[in-house]
Amino acid sequence: MIPALKISHLTKHFDGVPVVKGISFEIAQGEIFGLLGPNGAGKSTTINIVSGVAKLESGSVEVLGFDNQKQFRRTRRLVGVVNQEVVYDPFFKVGDALKIHSGYYGVKDDPAWRNLLIERLALGPHLQKSMNKLSGGMKRRFMVAKALVHKPSVLVLDEPTAGVDVELRRALWEFVRQINQRGTTVLLTTHYLEEAEQMCGRVAIMNQGEIVALEETKLLMQKLDKKRMWVRLIQPVKMMPEELNLYKPRAQEEGHLLEFTLSRENDTGRVLKILYDKGIAVAEVDTKTSSLEDVFVSLTREERAMPRGRS
Repeated sequence: MIPALKISHLTKHFDGVPVVKGISFEIAQGEIFGLLGPNGAGKSTTINIVSGVAKLESGSVEVLGFDNQKQFRRTRRLVGVVNQEVVYDPFFKVGDALKIHSGYYGVKDDPAWRNLLIERLALGPHLQKSMNKLSGGMKRRFMVAKALVHKPSVLVLDEPTAGVDVELRRALWEFVRQINQRGTTVLLTTHYLEEAEQMCGRVAIMNQGEIVALEETKLLMQKLDKKRMWVRLIQPVKMMPEELNLYKPRAQEEGHLLEFTLSRENDTGRVLKILYDKGIAVAEVDTKTSSLEDVFVSLTREERAMPRGRS
């Protein structure tokens, strides 16, 4: 089957600085795919290239087999985008804006589909309002409706729930699941990693313009499945015992709190025994199994380790 989205060796610079460094990945039709990464990783630039807002320098983007440079009219019609920034025309009322938006893509307005979007996104009471009269949450709902009104095959969501309340976030994700079940492919970026963990079958993690991981969400978590342990000390440790290096220790709070990465259940006892043998008094212990957030942090953060040696 032809991929819904195929990105090959995509490259982009701004002012001579590389922000996307030859990345490649594919998204299958009907998939909910997460593109994650810290601020400045290149996610939004990638999305802007996919949607045609930004020009690529090298590489290619194909939407359902159509090249988004050579067949740009076709690919624009196949893609709907909910931008991170709320973008709207204040001169149109909500209902009028939705009514005419399909025409921008050369698609005839479908009143039944448009009314379904209005109903599902609870926009009915606001159709006669101008956009600048809507709350932030309602503007987000309008952005989703606008992105879908021309019936795109691929929906791109760039931080769609940023700054919205929990109730709206849940409503939007329920609706995204419904349209995905109807066959719409979804590309999602989000800083709410629990959303990606729940919504996405696969995730790619970007850092500094590169793909540092691409895997099924469950397999990625299993592959990097670790337990984290925090040990609060009665007195701060000044030099980490060499025996603890295996557990990737990180000192926090000026040495009062130690963080360890464990791979086996009995590692907890081993770490505590080493601390006891070295005369390092423990006040409190806490553990946590890995989540997608832990995987994300482990792949994107710069290690800040304290000096290690003999205690």
